[in-house]
Amino acid sequence: MYLAGFSINILTLLAIVLATGLVVDDGIATGATARAALHALRRRGAARLVLATPVAPMDTLEALRGEADQIVCLFVPAPFFGIGAFYRDFHQLTDDEVIGLLAARSAPRGPGAGSL
Repeated sequence: MYLAGFSINILTLLAIVLATGLVVDDGIATGATARAALHALRRRGAARLVLATPVAPMDTLEALRGEADQIVCLFVPAPFFGIGAFYRDFHQLTDDEVIGLLAARSAPRGPGAGSL
């Protein structure tokens, strides 16, 4: 597919290069997942990277400082015992739960919903 003579893939790449990449994690313990996401966006050419999380230990945030241009963390507990301690329900989601949530989110929700 083409738009103004450019392929959609080129336009997508250009948007990523000019854009700020935002990685949001529900809580960072070791930083491995956040680091992988930041690296993926950087490899795709994101001009600026921001990492946001509600909770993370200080040593992990320090280790991630070189990976993101900005880090926003609401709570840095000391001592840190794990992300699950900061949520009422932090169970591992099943595939069926994720599929159900995505389906519910994409379903029309009222008059005119789903139309442009």
